[in-house]
Formats: sequence, C-alpha cells, structure tokens
Amino acid sequence: MADAGSYQAGFGSRMWQHCALLLSLSLLPVVSGEADSKAVTTSLTTKWASTPLLLEASEFLAEESQEMFWDFVEANQNIKGEHDDTDQAYYDLIVKRASALLSTVQLNMLKFALSLRAYSATVHSFQQIASNEPPPSGCSAFFNVHGEKSCDTEKLTALMETAAERPKPFLFKSDHRFPGSNPDTPVVILYAEIGSLDFTMFHQLMLSKANKGLATYVLRHYLASPSSRRVYLSGYGVELAIKNQEYKAKDDTQVQGAEVNATLMGENDPVDEVQGFLFGKLKTLYPELKEQLKELRKHLVESTNEMAPLKVWQMQDLSFQTAARILAAPSSDALNVMRDLSQNFPTKARSITQTVVSSEIRKEMEENQKFFKGTLGLQPGDSALFINGLHIDLDTQDIFSVFEVLRSEARVMEGLRSLLIETPFIHDILKLNVQPSDSDYAVDIRNPAVNWINNLETDSRYGSWPYNVQELLRPTFPGVIRQIRKNFHNLVVILDPTHESSAELLNVAEMFYSNNIPLRIGLVFVVSDVDEIDGMEDAGVALLRAFNYITEELDAPAAFDTIISMFNRVPSGGKLSVGDVVKVLEKKFPYVEVGSILGPDSTYDDNRKEGRGYYMQTGVGPLPVVMYNGMPYQREQLDPEELETVTMHKILETTSFYQRAVYMGELATDQDVVDFIMTQPNVVPRINPRILSTARTYLDLSNTNNHFIDEYARFLFLDSKEKSTAVANSMNYMTKKGMAPKDHHDDGYIRPVTFWVVGDFDQPSGRQLLYDAIRHMKTSNNVRLGLINNPSDSPSEDNSHVARAIWAAMQTQTANNAKNYITKLAKEETAKALETGADVTQFTVGGMDVALFKSAFEGPKFDFLLSHAVYCRDVLKLGKGQRAVISNGRLIGPLEEGEVFNQDDFLLLESIILKTSGERIKSKVQQFGVEEDRASDLVMKIDSLLSSQPKGEARIEHAFADDRYSAVKIRPTEGEVYFDMVAVVDPVTRDAQKLAPLLLVLKKLVNVNLRVFMNCQSKLSDLPLKSFYRYVLEPEVLFQTDGSFSPGPLAKFLDMPQTPLFTLNLNTPESWMVESIRTRYDLDNIYLEEVDSIVAAEYELEHLLLEGHCFDVSTGQPPRGLQFTLGTPSDPVIVDTIVMANLGYFQLKANPGAWILKLRKGRSDEIYKIYSHDGTDSPADADDLIVVLNNFKSRIIKVKVQKRPEKFSEELLSDGTQENDSGFWESLTRGFTGGVKTEESKQEKDDVINIFSVASGHLYERFLRIMMLSVLKNTKTPVKFWFLKNYLSPAFKEFIPYMAEQYGFQYELVQYKWPRWLHQQTEKQRIIWGYKILFLDVLFPLSVDKFLFVDADQIVRTDLKELRDLDLEGAPYGYTPFCESRREMDGFRFWKSGYWASHLAGRKYHISALYVVDLKRFRKIAAGDRLRGQYQGLSQDPNSLSNLDQDLPNNMIHQVPIKSLPQEWLWCETWCDDNSKKKAKTIDLCNNPQTKEPKLQAAVRIVAEWSDYDQEIKRLQNRVQERGAENHTTQKDKPDDTHTEL
Repeated sequence: MADAGSYQAGFGSRMWQHCALLLSLSLLPVVSGEADSKAVTTSLTTKWASTPLLLEASEFLAEESQEMFWDFVEANQNIKGEHDDTDQAYYDLIVKRASALLSTVQLNMLKFALSLRAYSATVHSFQQIASNEPPPSGCSAFFNVHGEKSCDTEKLTALMETAAERPKPFLFKSDHRFPGSNPDTPVVILYAEIGSLDFTMFHQLMLSKANKGLATYVLRHYLASPSSRRVYLSGYGVELAIKNQEYKAKDDTQVQGAEVNATLMGENDPVDEVQGFLFGKLKTLYPELKEQLKELRKHLVESTNEMAPLKVWQMQDLSFQTAARILAAPSSDALNVMRDLSQNFPTKARSITQTVVSSEIRKEMEENQKFFKGTLGLQPGDSALFINGLHIDLDTQDIFSVFEVLRSEARVMEGLRSLLIETPFIHDILKLNVQPSDSDYAVDIRNPAVNWINNLETDSRYGSWPYNVQELLRPTFPGVIRQIRKNFHNLVVILDPTHESSAELLNVAEMFYSNNIPLRIGLVFVVSDVDEIDGMEDAGVALLRAFNYITEELDAPAAFDTIISMFNRVPSGGKLSVGDVVKVLEKKFPYVEVGSILGPDSTYDDNRKEGRGYYMQTGVGPLPVVMYNGMPYQREQLDPEELETVTMHKILETTSFYQRAVYMGELATDQDVVDFIMTQPNVVPRINPRILSTARTYLDLSNTNNHFIDEYARFLFLDSKEKSTAVANSMNYMTKKGMAPKDHHDDGYIRPVTFWVVGDFDQPSGRQLLYDAIRHMKTSNNVRLGLINNPSDSPSEDNSHVARAIWAAMQTQTANNAKNYITKLAKEETAKALETGADVTQFTVGGMDVALFKSAFEGPKFDFLLSHAVYCRDVLKLGKGQRAVISNGRLIGPLEEGEVFNQDDFLLLESIILKTSGERIKSKVQQFGVEEDRASDLVMKIDSLLSSQPKGEARIEHAFADDRYSAVKIRPTEGEVYFDMVAVVDPVTRDAQKLAPLLLVLKKLVNVNLRVFMNCQSKLSDLPLKSFYRYVLEPEVLFQTDGSFSPGPLAKFLDMPQTPLFTLNLNTPESWMVESIRTRYDLDNIYLEEVDSIVAAEYELEHLLLEGHCFDVSTGQPPRGLQFTLGTPSDPVIVDTIVMANLGYFQLKANPGAWILKLRKGRSDEIYKIYSHDGTDSPADADDLIVVLNNFKSRIIKVKVQKRPEKFSEELLSDGTQENDSGFWESLTRGFTGGVKTEESKQEKDDVINIFSVASGHLYERFLRIMMLSVLKNTKTPVKFWFLKNYLSPAFKEFIPYMAEQYGFQYELVQYKWPRWLHQQTEKQRIIWGYKILFLDVLFPLSVDKFLFVDADQIVRTDLKELRDLDLEGAPYGYTPFCESRREMDGFRFWKSGYWASHLAGRKYHISALYVVDLKRFRKIAAGDRLRGQYQGLSQDPNSLSNLDQDLPNNMIHQVPIKSLPQEWLWCETWCDDNSKKKAKTIDLCNNPQTKEPKLQAAVRIVAEWSDYDQEIKRLQNRVQERGAENHTTQKDKPDDTHTEL
C-alpha cells in the first residue's frame, strides 16, 4: 500500500498549498450560479413503446430454461396488486421473485439485462407478431386456435374441436410452449400481458387444458395499450471531437426557441477531481462551505479548460505519463482515474505532462510488450480484453455479445460449482479445450469392393518416377506436385452408374489419370443386388458386368477407358441407358456375344454385392461419394471444377504430412504407404453422420441432489435437471472385467466414456442396440455402460420381463456376473423363451446369488420402470419405445426405425470423446483424488457441461509477464466463483475511452480477478486523443428519490471547454441505424460560447439491420443485381435491397418482429429461386424465409440461390430489358406527392433529372437548399433530389416537405449502413466522402439509369438536363478536370508532381464536386465492387486517400475510365481565372488554401444571385414557422408527406 500512502501524502501537501486559497475564497462574495458550466447531453431511444420490465425479466429467465419461465409466470400472475404503485417497488418485487429461481451471479446479470433493456426487443418482437394477426377488436388479451381468434373463453372448447380442420400455426424458435404438452393436440396461442388482470383467468384456463393433455399451450406477449414512453437504450459511445477550424464552416443563423430541463446534472460524483481537489470529498467534509467550493471549482475548471496547444517535446511521453498517473492511484480508484483521464484527455493533457514515470514501470512494460507481441500479436498501443481466456474483440463485439459471453461463462462456472468442484480448479477445467475438433474422419479403403484403376507402385506408365520416400524432402517450387512411385494419394469414387452426376465425376477422374497426376483411382459401383435383375434391363448392372469383363480380358485402365466412352454418349443432364453400354461393347468387341456378358447367365458379377455392402457398412452418406485417402468430401465440393481444385489442394496439404512422417522416421521406403495411412488415429470402421454432425444436444447434468428413481411419486415432480441427476444417481454400470482393485488411483479406475443405452429391452430392436453396446464395452477399458428402459406400452408385469430381469441383476449381483447374465438376456433366443413363459432363473450364470436375484425380480415395485418411462418422454423427448444413445450427456437420437447403430458406431463415439474431451478431463479429475465411481461420474458431467457450450474460439492461456509495476490489479472476493479478466490497454487511445467504463461496470456486476496491463506507445508526435468521450452503460436500473425511473441513461459532458468547435458522433453497435430526431443546435458545429446552458441531442434507433450474404449455387459467385424484399404477410414489400458483388453482401432495414424475406417480384424471382438458407427461422425446405429479429445483436443470414432451369443463360443486369421497378427503398420518404405511381411510362421515367447530394451541419444544409433552388430556377424538366439521410439534421428533414410543396419537386432520403467488413473511417467528414463514392450501385433503385451528383456548396446557372443527356462514350461516369488557368495557385496543384503526376501519366486530375453517373454501365462493369476493393486495399494506410471521394476515382482511372466533362461545367475561383467565369455553368465554392476565406463570405462575394436565393428561402422558412406557431395544436397544414416506416 506504499503507493496509496504517497498518494494520500501528496494529496495532503497539496491541500496545505491551497489552504490560503480557500481562506481567501471564504472572503469572496457568494455569487448566485448564473453562468453555470455549459454541457452537452445525448440520449438514444427506441422507436417502439417502452416494454414492461416484468416481461423483459420473463424473457431473461426463458433463456435459462423454459421451466424457469413458466415458474416465473406462475409466481407473477397478479403482480399488479402486490406492490405500492412506484416504479421502484415494482422493480424490487420482480427482482425478489426472480431471486427465488436464480443464483446471485444470475440475479446480477438479470439486473444488468434490465438496465440494458436487452430484452425489450424480444418483447416487442412478440408485439409485432401479434399486430400481424391482427388482434380482434375490444380484446385486451386473446387466443388463436389454428387461425381462429377470440377473447371469449366460452368459445375456446368449440374452436379446439374444429382445430384439426385448419392447418397448425407456424411456431418460432423463441416461442414459449408449456412443457409436457402432447404434440398431437391443437395448438392454442395466447396473446396476453403477464401480470395483467385478464391474464390469470386466461392462463388458468389454458393450464387446465394443457395439463389434461388437450392442448399445446403457447404464450406470446401482447400489450393492449402500450406505454407512451420510449425505451432509453445504453451500450453505445458518444464522442465530442474537436474540429479543425482551418476553414470556417459555421452557420451564422441564430438558433431559435428554448428547451431542456437542467436537472440532469448530478453533483454527487465522489471522484469529482479538478486539479488535485476532490470536490466530492470536500463537500462532505465542509458542508458549510458549499457555495465557496462551487466557486473555487468553477474557477479551477475555467483555468484548466483553456486548451493551449502543447509543444511537440511535451507530447512525446504522454502515453507513459498517463499510465503512471493511473498506476499511482489506489487500485480501487485506478479505473475511475483511467476513465476520467482518457475520456477528458484534451483538457487533462497539460497537467499530465508534469508526471514523472519511474524506470520500473518502463522496464516492466518493455518486457511485457515482447510477450504481447510474441503470443498475442499486439503492438505497443494496441488493446485487448480477455474474459476467462476468451478474446473479446472490442471493434466487432458490442455490449450485448459481451453480456452473452458473461452469461454462458457464468452458467459453466455455476455448473462446475454445483458439482462441488473447488473454485481454484474451476478455472483449470474451463481452460480445457473440449470443443469438437473438425478433424476429418476417414474409412478404410483396403477393401476388395474397390476396383483400382491404377497402381502407382507397379504400373509401367509410372516406371520412370523415383521410388524412394526421401524424395519428399527434396526442395521444389511451391505448388509443384511431386511425382513419386508410391500410393500416397488415393481417390475412391463410390457411385451409382445410373445417377445423373456420375458422368461428370468420372470425367474428372479420367482427367487426373490421363494427365499423370500421382493419384491412385478406385471405383466402387453401387448397383441393384437383386439376383433376378440382369444387365439387359438395368444399366447399372450392365456397366458393372462390362467393366468386370474388360478388366479380365484386358486390364483395369482399358475397362476404365471403355466406361468413359459409354458415359460420353449420355447427353448432359441425362442418365446412362443399357443401349449406351451395348453400343460401345459391340464397337470394341465385335466378335463377342453381348448377351453372354450382360445377360442372365453372365459370370461377371464380381463385387456386385460387395460394392453395395461396402457402401452401407462405411455409412458415408448419400451417393455419389468421393473420398480422398478415405475422407469423404463435402457435398458442395463434388462440383467438377471444385473437385479438381480441392483434390489438388489435398494432395499438396497431405504432402507436408508425409514429409513430417519421413523426416521423423515414421515412414520408410519399404513400408506399405496405404497401410500407414489406414492406421492413423482418424481412421474408423464406419462414419456415422449422426455422430459426427456438429448440431448436438446435451443433457444438463450439472446438479447435485439426493433423489433416486425408485420413488416414482417424488421423481415425477422434479424438474428436468433434477430428473437427470436422479437418473445418474440411480444408474448401475457394467464395465470390462479384469481391473485388479490395486490402487484407487490406478489409471483404469476412471472410465472417461459413459454410455447410457435407451430402448425397449423387451423388443428386438432395443435388445440389438444393447447387445452391440455390450460387445463394444467388452473391448474397451474406457467405457462404462448404463441402461434406460423406454417401454413401448405402459409398463406391466407381462411386457417388462427383460427390463425387470436386467434391473434385478444390476441391483443384486456383482458387476461381472450381472454383465454376463445381461449379455445372455440380450440374445434373441433367450427373449423368445421368456415370452413363451420360461423362468428367468433358467438363464442364470455361474456364481450368481439366485435367491437374492429372484426376490428382487419378483418384487412388487415398478417405480424404476415408471420413472424411466417419464424420463424418456419429458426430458429425452422420445416417443414410446424409441431408441437413443447418450454418451457423456450427449443425446444421440431418437434413432429411426431400422436405423443401424452398431458396435462400430460405439467405437467411433468413444474415439471422438477420448480425443476431444475425455482424456483431458480425466487427467484433471485425477488430481481431485475422489473415488472411482464419483470420478467417472464427474468426467461425464463435466464433459456434458463443457461440450454443450456454443463453439467459440480457443481460450488463450496467459502466463503473463510481470504485473508488479505496470498493471492495475483488482482481487476477487475470496471463496466465491470469479471471472478472470485481463485487459491490455494504452490509456490514451479510443479503446481506453471505451474499456475503462466497461471494466467499471463489469467490476460492479460480477466478482472479478482483474488485471489491466498498460501497453504504452513512446515518442508521440501529436496529441493522441482529440476528443471527449462517454460510454453509456449502467450496471442496474436507476431511480429518482420519489421511486420513479430516472430519465436516461444519458451521456453527459459537463464542464466542457468553451473555445473549441465540436462535432458530435455516436458509436453504436454494428447493426443499429440511428438518426438525430430532436435538437435545435447544429450537432456538427457545437460552439459552447454561444450556447445558453445545455445542448441536448436526442437520437432514435430507427432500424435494426438484417445483413446477409448471397451466392449462386451453380457458379459459387454472388448474383450481382439480385434484389430481396422484406415485409409481413399483409404488406409483403416494406423494404428492399440489391446484392453487392463483394462477398454477396446485402442489408435490409428492419425492426424487432417476424419478417418474410423473398426475392423481389420481377426479374429477380423470374430468373432465380432460393436454394438453401442458413441463420433464418424457417425450416430448410420453406419457400418464404422467415427471419425473426428479437434482440439487439447483429443478425447475419446466408442465402444460396439457383437459376431456374429455363432461365439458365439469362443475366440479371442486361442492357436490353427495361426495369420497371418503382417502389425501391419504400421505407424512405417519398416526394410530397405521397409516393410514386407504380406504373411510370418510359417517357416520364426518362424525363426526370435525378440529383444526389450529401450535407452535414447547418451551414452546408443552408447551402444545399440554395443549390436546390438554383437547379429548379434553371430547368423546366421535373427534378428528383436524393439525399443521404444518415447525416441530415432534424430541422432539414422537417423543412424539406414544405420546400417540395412550394417548388414542386420530388425527393427521397436514401441511407445505407457502412458494411462491417469494409475498412471503417473514424472521422465524420471522411465517412461522408466515402458515402459519395462507395455505395452508388446499391443506394439507388435499378430503375434509376443516370444521376448527377452536385455538391451542396454549388450554384447552378444552366439547365442540368444538358449534363444528364451528355454522351459518356462508354465510361460509367463523367467528372470535370481541375482548372489550370489561375496561375498564382500553381504551388498548390499537388497533382502536378510526385505520385499523382506519374500515376495519371498525362491524364487530368478530376474534381469530385460535380459528376454524372450512368448507373446501367456502372453496374454492368461492376464499378462499385472495384472501387470498394481498391478502397479496402488503400485505406488501411492512414496517409493514403487524403481526399477520399476524389482520390479514389482518380486512382482507379485505369480500371474504371472517367469521361472528362467540358471545363465550363465547373468553375471555382480558387483554380480558374476570372475570364472563364462568364461561361461557367456551375460555380463551386472551393476552399482557398491561400486565403482560407470562410465559405459564407466567399458565397456572397463570388455569386451575385446567392443572397437573393438565401433571402427567398429564409422568407419561406419564416412562413412555415409562423404557420407552425398558429397550428402547433393541429397538424392540418403539414403537407401530405407519407413517411412509411417499418
């Protein structure tokens, strides 16, 4: 604690220095706080109404388990009457009720989820689903029975009786189904609000139906009268960036009106530190000096906030100095200090420069940085966060995904805790990586069924190749395939000759063979094995017999060659016929009677049965199958082009494996290579896709209790988790004999693999499964085997002989005797004898205690049978008598009737478990030193718990370097489960601004062992942070003193310096689209000197983004120009979008709810159909894709499409067709006409001038209105303006409809969210430049052929129709080159020398203030995709593309040609001389790097008509304002601006 002491001492001495100041202060007159400090606040709300916290809490519990959800619903039926009416009492009661179901960690998570409002979107999605129904009128709650709706409880029975005539409703994954409902009964969906008065009545009625097994009860949230409030969101960052004021861009118009309540400013922050004074503490110590302290604070704030620029030598060490400042604070305060310094860095920097950095800190940090770089790949200045070793990527992961990580980690840790594992061991176990590895399993190809075509080791055609395996180690060029006379690479094709795809596959095989690729090729023909069918009627059998005949007569290559010629006769897409086989045979062997080869008497049937047998036994999945060294290819790799590349790739990949084997001496020249491959650990006798599939279900075994299954009455009322534990507690196991009971820690005692075999052992299928399991168990020491009986009928004495005999033997006999007896029972003849009345004791084996066995068998209790039956029904969800296998808690099943699951499958299961988790967990459990049964149980339970976690990245083991001097350490509370968190951060970066507040919240939320390592950069030459930052996040819901919810959460910037010009930016999660909805200030130019008190910015979450990637199955390429629409059943097209060629990316603007995704009507759905989809909520075979958005996290789907067969040769983007798409971006504001007519004639459509422009900030919006006016005054043609919505101010969006009405133009606001995979820009100006050029192909509907971009600060003096109609001579766009006529500016013409001069090679450098784009051509040559590709490459370097919108097209001039427009199209005073001004068609107010003249001043001076335009618009604005003042009560006079939103 020495640090803390010196900190205190320092604080003390400073107090004395300032005492005199305090004394003098007490003599100051107390001034009333008129000129209080200025502030900026920001809030973000949803578009939808606030959802009740009770419903949000229920959704939180539903994610833990459906049972918890229903318990919670039950407990809160009448919550309304159970608390006094304050918000706080309501909240406290919810938390109290939830605490009965949750552990303390989970309860804190719930509080955090309610503060985040994370489940508001979930609740609202149900509300949207209800509104699609739509609700019957006059009902505050209602039910829907297969499409019939009512809120009259009397009608329910009648509706249920007729339900079977109507189709069942579609249920979503997120729906709440009452547990235990019988799936065959009618589905009744109740729409109601839990806790409301009506709810109890409906709920009790539904329960009575569901419990009697009459209905499937589904509950969906529905609020009859939603709240008028909105949800205040958190989990986003707000930045106040200091603007460069080199060119003045502030509007001089006065801001009108007053607003805002000033009570938002809290003064209760205990770390309220200014220049070393802790005002929070001083106020509590000297309450009587409150006013004087306020004065002192104000004086100090004003003196620190003067941000005088620092010298370069002062900035060099700022990163280390800030770190030293943080490390000097006591550890409990260090995070607060870090947050304060990083978030207000520009005003703190000056005082930080005086900090001294000790050599220990520097030295330790240098050591650590070597480690960070080596193991984590972090450079100095980078940051990273690890929670329990999981890497949290701060750029891509938002607070909602961090919350998910915390919850799933808490589940595992709580689970391990409830298995009574000590806290220190918990983190050891967590670090075991037990995720199923994607190692490819292979089957044995050494089988007579394989007809090998060639053999590299013996065939003469390979005779010249070297034979020695050492050849592998010879250096060659990368990518060269070595030709060695060894069967290193084996390709086996298993095919049905009559299948359409066979010809293609054999052609690829033939190509490999004829090109001498070192690949051994084998064929397995799977044909009919019915003896009666011969080659004259079945083409498959014919081909097989022909192949065998030629192989015998000549050799295999000749036979291969012949069957290739047979397939060459087949038309593409057709099937092989007997005729094809006969024709080729007759031609090649004219003297042989074809009938004798193919006919009924043929002797050429070798391998006919073996081929099918091999195919069935290996279990490799649907035909055709191609295997490389026994590993089956994925379905999508069987496409001919793909097959070739994948095989070549595998050959190169495997070569390195062989090189290693030869180098290590594992493989010598005299060894058989195929034998070597087939003894690798990944080779199994049979591949069972059911076992290998990655979609897996696990039982929850993480519980410890004292229940057993022999008390059926008690067992019935346990929940699923407790039932599983009771079954595990009661299970008796069989194991392999021969373990000597030597030492209890003998390796063999812990058996890491536990199988539970489930089936009806009184039926042959169940006994067969049991018999296979026992046969496998007898071969392995790793396995224990337990049995669960799942009877086909209700258990009675007659139908349960075998099951009871097994149970009795297990209960009463020694393990070995029981095993031998049960093996006997599993045989069919024993079972037959028992059914015919034989006595069970006839089959006893030597050494059994028969009397004890008999009494157990004849005992009266069936409890175990009843319990097993219930367990199979309710927890395993099996039908009566269905079979399943449970391996270490993983449920495999239900197995289909007749599905094979044999000894080989058990072997495969065992090898997978041992490989991924069994061995690792076993070695950990051995360290606990528990007795064998409990140890094997622990391995099973831990495996089930760890493997059930969603597959994530591997955890990073950080045995970190030193944390003595350069890290902040916060220790966890002893004895409780804790999260292990490690952060690496440079305290003067944007990441630190986000990370400090996040860590502060996490520290309050859960028990943490936290280490924050400083990772500083040295030799800074610039101020590292030029912005103030706030991260909006609270660990729990906040209340005011009267018990009502406090307004917010908000971002508050208090005590801001008043001299700089700020711009406000929001950093929200990737999938949010937010817009500014209310503020009277210009958020792009905040100048606090001119503000009264508070700038309050209100934002709204306008859309949640649904993103996706789309590919064409047949080409593997994105279908450029394909359009998707998103809507609801009643309104199918609400928004739509175009697929980009980059990654096949598309995005759709949505909100919580259930949406239908379709291909757009028209060319898209005429040419294409949806082939498959991933990440949606509808079953795989559905035509319409249903996507449910029900949380704030990003949603990304994958869609594969396929051309319709008759449209195979058509292209979407063809020049010939005229697209008649009008309703594009329907969700955006239409012109004042209230939407566009659907059918526009070609004439009308062509005769519109489309003008696109972007603006941000009040000054540019003022210019923009004037530009629009100048366009309209100079043309008679109809004009349609397109504006980028993302950055427009609320004032502009409100005024534009009036302007459209006044001047008769159309307009549309378009928006596109910057895709997450495209390099992000951080500066607002550069983002806007990016939007000018990067997304032109997807911003506009396909119906727009041409548009002009006109900069906001331009004045047009001619009819733009002329520019629209200009011939671009095949170029996709036309730009004006920079003027060269004003000679005195030559020094500033950067394109005349250096990089640009050589790159342009005599071409002109063009200016981006005015351009015309031919969108048809632009899309045709994929210009947008090329521009984005080039941008992605160049933008990683911060020094390139300094004028992004202009440099990018000029840089791409060789790939995407530019048509140079005549010079008079753009005149700008900076670059053009005064003579050319007369001819100018447009005048642009370029910045002048020589005079730096402000824009407004320049406009008035250069453009004569500018002021008149300006006055004309001001007059219109005043009229609109007066009109608004007269009728602010009624909304009549607002123009009809149909603004359809989601």
